[in-house]
Amino acid sequence: PDHSLKAELFELLGGQKHLPVSLTESFAMLPAASVCGFYFSHPESRYFGVGQIDRDQVKDYARRRGIDVDKAEEGLSPILGYK
Repeated sequence: PDHSLKAELFELLGGQKHLPVSLTESFAMLPAASVCGFYFSHPESRYFGVGQIDRDQVKDYARRRGIDVDKAEEGLSPILGYK
């Protein structure tokens, strides 16, 4: 749910140098039909939804990414279980 990771992925893969795709300031992709993500395959894998998360999970996520909690909350705002 944290779309800011797209910037890191684009930089790592050489983004616009190799593809006619760009990112907006809010990390939307242009053209809009573009897809970006981390995809892992295993014969026993299943899709699952991510529910609401609490402050302790956001703090841990921020620590692991090396970003401040405010920045993590900004990226994860659609799934925050608190205000």
